[in-house]
Amino acid sequence: MKAEGGVVVISGPSGGGKSTICRLLCRRPGYRYSVSVTTRAPRPKEKDGVDYDFVTPEKFARMRDENELLEHSRHFDNLYGTPRRPVDEAVAQGKIVVLEIDINGADQVKRTMPEARRVFVLPPNCEELERRLRNRGTEDEAAIQKRLARADREMARAGEFDMTVVNDHAERAAGEVARWIESEVNRANG
Repeated sequence: MKAEGGVVVISGPSGGGKSTICRLLCRRPGYRYSVSVTTRAPRPKEKDGVDYDFVTPEKFARMRDENELLEHSRHFDNLYGTPRRPVDEAVAQGKIVVLEIDINGADQVKRTMPEARRVFVLPPNCEELERRLRNRGTEDEAAIQKRLARADREMARAGEFDMTVVNDHAERAAGEVARWIESEVNRANG
C-alpha cells in the first residue's frame, strides 16, 4: 500500500458475505467504497449510485472502450466494472478504497495495480453458502446451481490472494480484515 492511500480488493463466491464485509469496513474512518457499474437490473432494496451504478450495455461498452474502467468482466450474463477515476481520486486523497469484485476482476486489478491488496472471503462451509444464496430470494434454482458450481471453482483459488478470511460472523471477519489492512498500511509507510 502506498502512503497516500491504497486499494483493497474484496473477492469470493456469491453468498460468501463480501458485501457485508465491505459495508462494515467502509464505516471506518479513511475507507471508501468503490461503486461498480453493472448492466444487470437492481435487486430489491438496491439503490442506483449506492449499491451499483446501473447502466445500459451501450454505456458500459463506451466506458470499457474509452478505458474508463479499472477492471471489467461478465458474470452470469451481466457486465460489471470498476470506474477508474473515482478510485484514483480517493487514493490520492489518502483513502483506502475497497473494491468488491469477482476473481477475474481481482486478477485484472492486480495486473494494473500491483500494489493493491486482495482479500478472499470464504463462507464457513458449503451448506451455509447455499443457505445464504437461497435466503436472498432473488434467483431461481438454475441460477443458484450456477452460482454454487462457480463457487467451487472460485474457492479453489483462495490461496492466490494476500489474505483469506472465513466469514462465519461478519463483524469478526471485518475486524480481522481491517486489522490486516492497517498492518499492511503501517508496513508500507514504514
